[in-house]
Amino acid sequence: MTVKLVPHDATSTEDEGYSKALSNRHVQMIAIGGAIGVGLFLGAGGRLAAAGPGLILSYALCGIAAFFVMRALGELVLHRPTAGSFVAYAREFIGPWAGFVSGWLYWINWAMTGIAEITAAGIYVHRWLPDVPQWLTALVALVVLLGVNLLSVRLFGELEFWFAVIKVLAIIIFLFVGIGLVLTNAGIGQDGHASVSNLVAHEGFLPMGVPVVLMSLQAVVFAYSAIEMVGIAAGETADPRKALPKAINSVIWRIGIFYVGSVTLLAMILPWTLYSASESPFVTVFSRLGVPGAGDVMNAVVLTAALSSCNSGLYTTGRVMRALAQKGEAPSFTAKMSTRHVPYGGILFTASVMVLGVGLNYVVPKMAFEIATSIASLGVIGVWATLVYCQMRLKAAAERGEIERPSFRMPGAPVTNWLTLGFLGLVVVLMAFSDEANQIAFWLIPALVVVLAVGWALIKRRAAGSSKNLPV
Repeated sequence: MTVKLVPHDATSTEDEGYSKALSNRHVQMIAIGGAIGVGLFLGAGGRLAAAGPGLILSYALCGIAAFFVMRALGELVLHRPTAGSFVAYAREFIGPWAGFVSGWLYWINWAMTGIAEITAAGIYVHRWLPDVPQWLTALVALVVLLGVNLLSVRLFGELEFWFAVIKVLAIIIFLFVGIGLVLTNAGIGQDGHASVSNLVAHEGFLPMGVPVVLMSLQAVVFAYSAIEMVGIAAGETADPRKALPKAINSVIWRIGIFYVGSVTLLAMILPWTLYSASESPFVTVFSRLGVPGAGDVMNAVVLTAALSSCNSGLYTTGRVMRALAQKGEAPSFTAKMSTRHVPYGGILFTASVMVLGVGLNYVVPKMAFEIATSIASLGVIGVWATLVYCQMRLKAAAERGEIERPSFRMPGAPVTNWLTLGFLGLVVVLMAFSDEANQIAFWLIPALVVVLAVGWALIKRRAAGSSKNLPV
C-alpha cells in the first residue's frame, strides 16, 4: 500500500525565532554528551548486580538498535534539518497525528528522564551529605538547570560542552585505568584481582540466566536515550549538513567504546556481586583502588553527568513543545519565545512536571529512579520507532521519484528497519514480565493510548470548528 506523504509547508514556523547560536564544537559535544548519561553512570550498577556479566550482551544488542536509529535520524536530518526533528518528520512521512503522538511521547520521556536525573543527583550527594534529604538535592539541581536554560541558547551550549568534556574525560580515564588493572591482574582491595576471569568466575557469564539479561533491555534502552537529541540541535546549528553527519557517526562508535567497553571492564575489574543500585559502579571501582579521594572525584563526575542530562532534557523538550504548540497540539503558553531566542514556555512546562519528581523522591526515594526510567523508556521506544519508520517512508518516496534521497543513508533498509522495530517491540513486551517498576510502566500503556487518542480527537474537533467559522 502506498501512503501519500504530507507535503512540507515551506512557510512552517518550526524554526522561526531560533538563533544559530550552536557551533560545530557545541553540536559535536552535545551529541557525545547525549550518549553518556545516568543510565550508564548509575543504572549499570544495579543491572550488573541483577544480571551479572551477561549485561554486556544487553548493551551490545541495544547498541546495534541504537546504531540503526541514529543512521535513520541522520538520513532524515540531511533531508530537512529542523528544530522540530522527529515531530516534523512524523507529520511529513506518516501524518499529523503521528507528529502529535511522537512529540508527546518524547516529552514524557524527557520529563521522566529529568526526574531520574535529579533523583540520581540526590543519590550522589548523599555520599557527602547523608543528612540532606534526597528530595531537597533534587529540587536545588532542577532550579539551577532551569535558570541556565532560560538565560540563553549559547549558555546552554557552553555548559553542555564542558559537561560533556568532563564525562568523556572521565570515561577515557576509566577505560585506560581499567585496561591497565586487568592487564596487570591488579589487586582491588580485599576482594580479589582485576581479571578477565571475573567474567565467568562467579557462577558463570550468565549467573542469573538468559531471562534476566533480557529483562534488563529496558534499562539499557533508557541508558542509550538522548542520542537522538543531536537531531533537534540541527535547527540551531550554523551548518547542519556538514556538522550533523559527523556528530551522528561519532555517537555510533562512542556507543561501542563508552558503553559496551565500560560495562565489559566493570565486569572484569570486580566481581559482579560487589556492585549495587545505590552507588555508581564507577565510584565503586575507584573507591576500592585505595587512592585517597579517587571515589569522591568520580562521584563528582557522575553528578556532573546527571546534571548534564537534565540540562539537555529541558533544552530538548522546550523545542519539541514549541513545535507542537505552533500546530495547536500543546498549550499555547509552550510556544512562547523570549527575546534571547529561548522557548521558555516549553521549558517551564517541563520543569513544572519535574517538580512532581521531587515529590516522588519524598514519597518513595528508593524506587523513584526505577519508576522514572521505566516510564521514560516507553517514550524512548516510541520516538526511536517513529524515526525508523519515517526513514522507511522517506526511502519509499525517493524510489517513487517524489523527493531526493540524501547521500547519508541508513544501511540495509528496509530490512534493518523491520528488525529494529521488532526488537523495540520485544523490549516493550518483556517489561510486562520484569520488576515492579517496569510492570507499572507497562500497564500505563493502555491509559497512555487512551489519553493520546482523546487528545488528538479534541484537537481535530477544534480544528474542524475553526474551519467552519472562517469567512467564505
